[in-house]
Amino acid sequence: MAIDTGTPGFSSSTSILSMASKGVFGALSALRRAFSTFMSSKKLAPSPAPAIAPENSFGTAGPLLTNDSVQTADPLDRVLAGNKNYKQKTTSSDPQFFPTLAKGQAPEILWIGCADSRVPETTVCDCKPGDLFVHRNVANILHADDINSLSVIDYAVGVLKVKKIMVCGHTKCGGAIASLSDNDLGETLNKWVAPLRAIRKEHQAELDALEDEDARAVLLAELNVKACLETLKKNSTVISAMEERGLTLHGAIYDLGEGELRML
Repeated sequence: MAIDTGTPGFSSSTSILSMASKGVFGALSALRRAFSTFMSSKKLAPSPAPAIAPENSFGTAGPLLTNDSVQTADPLDRVLAGNKNYKQKTTSSDPQFFPTLAKGQAPEILWIGCADSRVPETTVCDCKPGDLFVHRNVANILHADDINSLSVIDYAVGVLKVKKIMVCGHTKCGGAIASLSDNDLGETLNKWVAPLRAIRKEHQAELDALEDEDARAVLLAELNVKACLETLKKNSTVISAMEERGLTLHGAIYDLGEGELRML
């Protein structure tokens, strides 16, 4: 009676009775040959190709490697895996880091920057959680009546007592590029970039003298940073802090292509 093992590489015609009739050594020899055939078939099986990321903002593509060595194309999975890896590495190097961080914050700088994903302030400044208090929005625009930015400024300056405020624009800013014209961006964005477009119109001749759009966008980003600093100088909480404890204001442009901050 033939017994089918159901395993590739083992012939269904091989039977226990047949092997027994050839003796113990014959059976072992047959098993060795079958096992060898089975293992050879496993070695020849092609391994699955790694998941490939779509072209990213730097124009390159590569395998998607998560922090737990699992390849996945899901961005949320990458973020969650990254958090686990960050926690593990941080706790390993400094077991008291998170317990200490949970006790409170005392940042010395309020960073007002763009929401662009390529300018994460803590990363590009080689800082740690707790070093910077942060407000970010599209094109780092400060509206004088924006309750969002006003609340951040009031808390950072009035409660946390930061020593410096840094307003940071950057090269290749989508908001600055869009504000070089009056093209329709939709109701919300049209309203949001209105102050930036107003700056453009005020400095139109200076901007038109530059032939390259990138150069015009950088200049507009610089002018916007300076305008933000002027807006801050009119804020009552900022004025009091400057007079009473020496709060200082600073402007900068982050060069995406160089990875470097340039103070204005």
